[in-house]
Order: sequence, then structure tokens, then C-alpha cells
Amino acid sequence: MSEVEAYSRNRLIDYLNLSPLDIEICDVTLRDGEQTPGVVFTRDEKIALATELDTVGVEIIEAGFPVVSSAEKDIVKEIANMELNAKTCCLARSVISDVETAVDCDVDFISIFIAMSELHLKYKYHKSYDEMFTSAMSAIEYAKEHGIGVRFAAEDGTRTDIEVLKKAFVAAEDYKVDYVSIADTIGILNPSTTHYLISEIKKVVNTPICIHCHNDLGLATANTLSAAEAGAKQLHTTVNAIGERAGNASLEELLVSLRVQYGIDRYDTTKLTNLSKMVNEYSGIKPAINKAIVGEHAFSHESGIHVCAILEEPRTYELFSPEMVGGTRHLIVGKHTGMKALKGIVKSMGYKLEKEQLCVLLDKIKNCTEAKKGIPPSRLNEMIRDLSEN
Repeated sequence: MSEVEAYSRNRLIDYLNLSPLDIEICDVTLRDGEQTPGVVFTRDEKIALATELDTVGVEIIEAGFPVVSSAEKDIVKEIANMELNAKTCCLARSVISDVETAVDCDVDFISIFIAMSELHLKYKYHKSYDEMFTSAMSAIEYAKEHGIGVRFAAEDGTRTDIEVLKKAFVAAEDYKVDYVSIADTIGILNPSTTHYLISEIKKVVNTPICIHCHNDLGLATANTLSAAEAGAKQLHTTVNAIGERAGNASLEELLVSLRVQYGIDRYDTTKLTNLSKMVNEYSGIKPAINKAIVGEHAFSHESGIHVCAILEEPRTYELFSPEMVGGTRHLIVGKHTGMKALKGIVKSMGYKLEKEQLCVLLDKIKNCTEAKKGIPPSRLNEMIRDLSEN
């Protein structure tokens, strides 16, 4: 299938007169994804995931939170020294000892974070803003003195007074931070407020802006795209949208959206389904059956009208081909299957049945108890063989 036929592009976006997106992907599956309750990746699993993320073309891999344990530190350091095309980073609190540990991991840069919202200052840190900010700048200064890039991240940034956020980011620029990052820690944003927030921050800082969205309202991917439209540079994702509570922005959703909506096609999307299966296996968390891009039903069709059209031209009911993301199309026979669709499915399986035989087969399908969940190809094969033998 040619590139033109692989997907339908959203042409309406051409009317918005958007500037071309200048973005990079920082995937945080190995760190934030592992903070999903009950999820722990082994050393071999982290190495395998880092390798696969690199082949997809992700620019930055957040390898972990090295201060958690000596084993975690060793894994982060190993990933940083794998000679990947992707850059590596790790997380550190605004504490010198955290930064010392991170510096020893040979990563390209460290994400040093503090929360500045009144809620977090009062109930999490029990400190003033000035105390926390001073601590953060000391940590940043230490990292820069040791030749490591720094991403200064505002946890709960979306519930922080916007003027406080601006003040902190402007001051951080004096310490030569490489990025400033806004974390929508509890997923409160929507696309409009995301766009406004990024636009406001861009008015006062020249440093590239990162956006880290959580999915508590199911808006993480949409908010991340809105941030990119407003000028955010670094977009954070996890595979299968895993992460704390409702998870993070989905890597697979974001990469395919970047291609379909904005024509950004430098990522190897054909590896997304396999990558999803790896995270499913390693995390023990299976994506919803109707999960966009990688769910079992993402390319499944049962409605007779839909199946007929799909058999002639898949793009009638598929925005993009399953091959584009390494997936497989499934034409399901069940309650909603019509005669024309059944004929096409049977033909695609290599059988040729007479009209009377098709009528008998369709009647059996409609009255089969299995039809409620859809009849798998193996069972349909049995039914066709039984029909042919009689």
C-alpha cells in the first residue's frame, strides 16, 4: 500500500494556518509508566523496551528514577551507555544527593522537579515557595557545574498560579536550564487551557517548553497536541498510556496523530503494535479492547454495511491501515453480518459457496450462540466445511 493510501489526512487542519510543529518525543514509560500501581520492569525488560523505543525513533528516553535503589541506578546507567540514537534522561528531586546519583548515571540530562502549587507546598512539602525554589536552583546549579543538561519541571504546574510559574521559569533561565517543563499532574487541563498556558509561558521564556500530561479526564493526548500547536517542544508519552491513576498521554496515539493531523512521519509507526504487546506482557496491564491504535478491536469490523465497503476500499471505515501501525484487520462474522458481507468474507477465505449454501450458513450464524461475541475464523472454517460436506 502506498503512503497516500495508508491513511486519510485531516485536511481541515490546513485551514487553521498553523506554524509547522517543532517537536520531539520524550517517552517516560520506563519511569512514569513503572509508577503504575503493581508494575515493576526487570532489567532485561527495561533494556528491551529502551531498544524498541529507540527503533521507533523516539528522541528521548526517560530511563528511570535512580535514587529509588542501587539496582535502579545501575539500570539507568546501563541504558545511558547503550549507544542509542535517543538521548537519555532521569528524574531527580530538588535535592543535591538526588542530583549526585543522577550525574553518576551518564545520562544526557536530568529532570529536576519541584511543585509550586499552594496545595503541594502546604500539604506535601510543608515549606514556603522561596524555600523550595532556592533548593531547586541549588540542585540545578550543581547539575550544570557537572556538565549535565537540566530540565526544570514544575510538578502540579497546572494548579500553580500562572504568574508564579512564569517567575520561576524566568529565574531558572539565569541558571541556563535546557528545558522548562509543565506537568499536568492531576490531568485538570483541556485543550483550550493547555494552549493558553503554553502561549503565556512562551511570552516570557526563550527556553524550550515541555508538556507532561496525565489522563484523569481522558484528555492527555488531546492536551499534548494542543500544547504542541501552541509551541511546546518536548512532548511526554507512555506506551499504552500506562502510568499513575488513569495514566499518561499515549505514545501510539500521539505518533499516529502527528502523522495524520500534521504530516510528521519520521517515526516508525509500524512497530507500535509490537511495542504495545511488549508493555502489555511486561506490565501485566492489557489495553482496553477498543483502545485506539493498538486495541484488539482497532481494526475489527462486524457491521455488514461496513464490511462490504471495507472489502472494496479499506479507507471507507479505517482512518489508517493496520499495516501502518503493525496491526491486523479482522472481519468478524456475527449477528450484524449481512449476505453480501458474508459472501465477501467467505471468498477472502478461499471458498466459493452457492447462494443457497450462503443462505444456510448465514442462518446458522444468526442462530449460533457464539454470534454474540463474533465467530472466529477457525469456527467459521468448521461451519463452511460442514456445509460443504453435506
